[in-house]
Formats: sequence, structure tokens, C-alpha cells
Amino acid sequence: MDLTQVLHMNGDVEEASYANNSLIQREAISLATSARIKAITNLYCSLCPRSLDIADLGCSSGPNALLVTSEIIKVVEKLCQEINHKSPEYNVFLNDLSGNDFNSIFKSLDTFKEKLCNEMETEMGPCYFFGVPGSFYGRLFPNNSLHLVHSSYSLHWLSKVPRGVDNNKGNIYITITSPSNVLEAYYEQFHIDFSLFLKCRAQEIVEGGCMILTFLGRESDELLSNGVCYAWEHLATALNDMVMEGIIEEEKLNTFNIPNYYPSPSEVKLEVKTEGSFSINQLEVSETNEHALESNISESLTKGTRAVIEPLLIRHFGESVTTEVFDRFRKIIKAGISKERTKITNLTLTLTRKA
Repeated sequence: MDLTQVLHMNGDVEEASYANNSLIQREAISLATSARIKAITNLYCSLCPRSLDIADLGCSSGPNALLVTSEIIKVVEKLCQEINHKSPEYNVFLNDLSGNDFNSIFKSLDTFKEKLCNEMETEMGPCYFFGVPGSFYGRLFPNNSLHLVHSSYSLHWLSKVPRGVDNNKGNIYITITSPSNVLEAYYEQFHIDFSLFLKCRAQEIVEGGCMILTFLGRESDELLSNGVCYAWEHLATALNDMVMEGIIEEEKLNTFNIPNYYPSPSEVKLEVKTEGSFSINQLEVSETNEHALESNISESLTKGTRAVIEPLLIRHFGESVTTEVFDRFRKIIKAGISKERTKITNLTLTLTRKA
């Protein structure tokens, strides 16, 4: 399966769309606000560019897509007033895989610009938007062309399902029953992907430029400690039940694995240090509690999971079974949610491009 052709969040504005089911992602963006403001301030005061080139990688669609862009512009405009600088031009590059619902973002730009101008106390610099489809596990921009790169809740998606996980039978992700080689394969794919990501961005970001990255991660080095894993375990339970009832072929289940990896702080630090192009300014660990965000947690978790994984399920199992998969998933979640740990760990990393 070529993930670059299949992987995307559910588009449009339907009930199962990412736009209507991305509250957890929005909360993660909010939790990283102070780290971003500090990084943006340091960047602008250091470089004072006449044209500020910003890339949001894995921007997806919906109300979250332009949140950070708005924040960056507001911070920079406030700084310009304080130090009596002319506002820069803003070039904003919105990146995701080609299946992303870019059209909904483009349709919202006029409203976004109007709202932003109304919120500014003075006239802001001109702002230009560009869509950049493609995988960020490869080059996307010319050499030394970007000042600031942002990505939130995207880098836990791997470029492909790891090699050598064929014996992870009955599972769709890393679990306590997964063979040791499966755990090693997932880590190895994260190592390959994240080191390549850093290498590509190092060529595209100017000296002194900044990256602000928020991962779904885990707090400790214990590989099964992430709170997100239970969702994949319950989805696997639903799929296994359907195999037992003859609705899904067992071979289909045994060849399906989620292309995610949730790194620990030490793993992220090691990759940055080994690649060598960036210095770490800050690494912040925060937690999102799903119970605090939604009153009907089983319903919201089902819709949120469906919004991010349904395209992969359709490609692998066929469209006819997905509604039943998530009906079963909802019932499993509802039956066990009071016993589950529903805190999700976020890692926010700010980096500066070395000389």
C-alpha cells in the first residue's frame, strides 16, 4: 500500500469528517501556545526578515488548519509595533499529502483574512497562501527558502507500515502480545523517517530558522505507555470479532497494521542530536485528557478515530464494512471507558537551524 496515495483525514464537513472531529488536535495546538510564541519571538527578533516564509506541514483541513498561521502573524505584528519595524510580507505554505481536502482550506481563506484583519490593531503586511501537496519525508521546498516550519499531530504518521511485521497476527499496532521484532521494526521505521525529515528540513530552512513540532508521543521509554494505544487495541478487538463471524477475512486482518509511532522524549532528542543540523531550544511534555474535553467520550473517540483512520480501512477492508467496524468499536469503548487511561501525551519540540 502506497500511503502517500491513500493516507488523509476524512474531508468535507460531514459527521465523520476530520473538520468536525478534531477537538483533541485543537487542544494540543492550544497546549503548545507558549512554546510557539517564545520561538516565534526569538526567530523574528533574530532575523527580522522582510518576507517571512512559513510552512505548516501536515496541515490537514477544517478549523485547525489556519490556527497557528493566525497566531504567528499576530505575534509578529505585535513585535513590529513594539520595535517600530515595517510589517513583513507573509508567505504561507500549506502542506499535506495529495488526498487532503485542500479545497475546503482555499475556500476559507477570504474569511480567514477578513477576520484576521479585523482583529489586528494596525494594518498588517500582505499575506499570500500556497498549497504544497506531497510527503514531508522528502524535499518540498528550495534550499534556504523557509524561516519557520510548524507541524502538529502529523509526525507520528510513518511513511509506510514497517517491514517485517507480518507475524503481528490479530493485532493492528504494537501491543503486549506483539513479538519483539515488531516493536523493533516500528522503532526502526521511526528512526528512518524522522532522521530523513530533519535532513530535508535542514536544507530548506535558513540558518537561524526555526521548527516547532508537536508529536503524539509517550512520556517514558516504555513502548506501551502511550494512552492512544488503547484505541487501536479496541479497534483490533472489533475487527477480530468480525473475523470470527466471517464478515472479514482473517488474512485481511493479519496484513493490516497502523503506520503510527509515538516517540519518547529521549528518542526524539537522540534523532535530533544524531542528524546534527538543529539545536533543541525546548522540549515540553503535556497531557490532553479526553474526559475533560467531551461529555460523551465513547461517541467522540469513535468519531475522532474514524475521521483519521477510515480511508486506510476502506482501502484495505472495503467500504462495506467500515460502518459496522465503528459501531462495534463504539460499544467496546462505551463498555470499558471508565476503566481506561484516556490521557494522551504530547511532545512539543522547538528547534533552531545551526550554522
